[in-house]
Amino acid sequence: MTATLPDFILEPLVRTALTEDLSPMGDVTTRAVIAPGTRYTARLNAREQGVVSGMQIAAIAFRLVDPALKIETLVADGQPCTPGQTLMVIEGEAASILMGERVALNFAGRLTGIATLTAAFVAQTKGTKTRITCTRKTTPGLRVVEKLAVAHGGGSNHRFGLSDAILIKDNHVAAAGGIRAVLEAAKAVRSHMMRIELEVDSLSQLQEALAVGGADVILLDNMDTPTLRAAVELTAGRVVLEASGNMKLDRIAEVAATGVDYISSGALTHSARTLDLGLDF
Repeated sequence: MTATLPDFILEPLVRTALTEDLSPMGDVTTRAVIAPGTRYTARLNAREQGVVSGMQIAAIAFRLVDPALKIETLVADGQPCTPGQTLMVIEGEAASILMGERVALNFAGRLTGIATLTAAFVAQTKGTKTRITCTRKTTPGLRVVEKLAVAHGGGSNHRFGLSDAILIKDNHVAAAGGIRAVLEAAKAVRSHMMRIELEVDSLSQLQEALAVGGADVILLDNMDTPTLRAAVELTAGRVVLEASGNMKLDRIAEVAATGVDYISSGALTHSARTLDLGLDF
């Protein structure tokens, strides 16, 4: 099932982008050169191979500009696309289509790039139990749609914010007085619905965390592949293991082969290349 969100959650983001593009005087170029009542059919086309994301948002952009536009989505979010393939057809007032064009393409190209990169990461885990997940290294204000794009690419979502789960990182450990201190404090205050994840950067820290108990997930930070393999053997399935830090595409297969449950990568969102999409009349 394709990941989706209600339009009303996405509309404020699109409204902000349209306001940025059209304020304060609207589309002066279109108003100057396009006669009122001119109608056209436009096609949103892929110019590269990838995995589509942002079609829902692109449609919202066009509808917010002009609810009378007729919009037909031909390739849904989460589906593959090929060069030259038409993803969406928009019919109606040419001026309306032109006003929504850049915002629709900005969202769709950016999100399709994230979905495409995520799919490439996921492909490297084939034959293993490892799942790919994103991080909070997202564009400010766009986290929800960028994480949605990760899901469209077959990835999983990590925390959406600081209130989702207790994730104890190295700075928490240092400030609170050590692994035992942070785990005991976290166990004392968490609800039955909230999980605890602890970041460790050595096998000795992992051993201590396992001895103290209480962590549902342990994040293995910036470990080389032999150390990750040793961590999996040491843990023996007692907690979920997440590998993170310098997780580039060319390393994913060997990390997945160690047996970790998750690989998290900020690159999915902070380093994805915008896919080339175009709107053609």
